[in-house]
Amino acid sequence: MHDGDILILKGSEVNSLLAGRELELIQTVRMAYETHAQGASSLPHSTFLRFPNNQRDRIIALPAYLGGAWEVAGVKWVSSFPGNLGAGLDRASALVVLNSPRTGRPEAILEGSIISAKRTAASAALAGHCLRADGNADHLGMIGCGLINFEIARFLLAAAPQIRRLIVHDLDLARARQFERKCNEIFGAVEVEIVEDIKTVLRACDLISLATTAVTPHIDDLSDVPPGGVILHVSLRDLSPRVILSCDNVVDDVDHVCRAQTSVHLAEQLTGARDFVRCALADILSGRAEARMDARGIVVFSPFGLGILDLAVGKLVRDLALKQNQGTIIRSLLPEPWI
Repeated sequence: MHDGDILILKGSEVNSLLAGRELELIQTVRMAYETHAQGASSLPHSTFLRFPNNQRDRIIALPAYLGGAWEVAGVKWVSSFPGNLGAGLDRASALVVLNSPRTGRPEAILEGSIISAKRTAASAALAGHCLRADGNADHLGMIGCGLINFEIARFLLAAAPQIRRLIVHDLDLARARQFERKCNEIFGAVEVEIVEDIKTVLRACDLISLATTAVTPHIDDLSDVPPGGVILHVSLRDLSPRVILSCDNVVDDVDHVCRAQTSVHLAEQLTGARDFVRCALADILSGRAEARMDARGIVVFSPFGLGILDLAVGKLVRDLALKQNQGTIIRSLLPEPWI
């Protein structure tokens, strides 16, 4: 590519390039967290575009710079429109734009919803692996049967092949059954059990992923979760502030997660402090913090979802595409210098 050229990658190309790379992506996400913790990043707060009289739909801009092994800047522009599901469309759609940190000029435009889903799943799988007391969970609970939990299942099964059973719940039974069919098609021997209520999932599993479209907390009791349980609170707004305050809380970045009326943000508003958040995941990865305070307590991982992860995965995708001659290069998209 020459300066001024733009690489365009479609969703099918992104999917193909990342197929079978779950363990590599988990390591990529780990390295991005560690680079961020070392201060070699710039991560402004995400900007939420909302619509009058509409609390569910939003479009979010996540700008970031990631140094270290990446040296890339850019932005993810991602929408979440839950009503799309009723029309047979995906809830989320996104683009990732990668810029040169040397010139600021855009170098690639990538379909971003796949990158977003896979970096989210890689983060959840990394946390699940780090936070489990014994690391031997063979049951995985999943509340919410959409793409994100499907990808989390994919990544956790790659990282923890001893998992042989998924216990799932969704308010929409048809979606739960679709989830079951997709799992049987892709994951083979893993058993999927659909249950009628959240409590059944909580009782049956000590590793549980929450990936719903909830905008306000709806779970106010985790007493059914077995001792030592880990909750991957990916959708961020399922647990009440009371529940958050009763658990051992780990986040990806405390400044980012205490925003936008997340459950952690609501707990901060309730207490006037953030000391109920014990540490960031990167602190555990680096050895600065223990994986758990109490082997029998419940750990909640609440990841806001950092733009640095989209850049790390996006750069991997771009580099693979150039190496394999995939994608479309638009020559001289940028204008000639005015000077």
